[in-house]
Amino acid sequence: MSKHDTGERSRTNWDDVDKLGDSDLVDAESPELDETFWQEAVFVPEPKHQITLRIDADVLEFFRTQGPGYQRRMNAVLRRYMEAQQRHRTP
Repeated sequence: MSKHDTGERSRTNWDDVDKLGDSDLVDAESPELDETFWQEAVFVPEPKHQITLRIDADVLEFFRTQGPGYQRRMNAVLRRYMEAQQRHRTP
């Protein structure tokens, strides 16, 4: 048992989650990621924080098959998403 495991049963209704389609999972107001997304991606060398993050197996495999530096690329994707959300929400 992990130190973070509370022993409580999840309250998530997984049957309802399984019924969701892609359109239910995507924020319609989020920008689409096109080829310019990758061309404009920038490595930002700043202090990193080590965390434990659960990633779907196919997502992890996709990034790993891209070769060394997959964790850095995953961070770059998250950074671009964060920046897009910040620009979108700034009045």
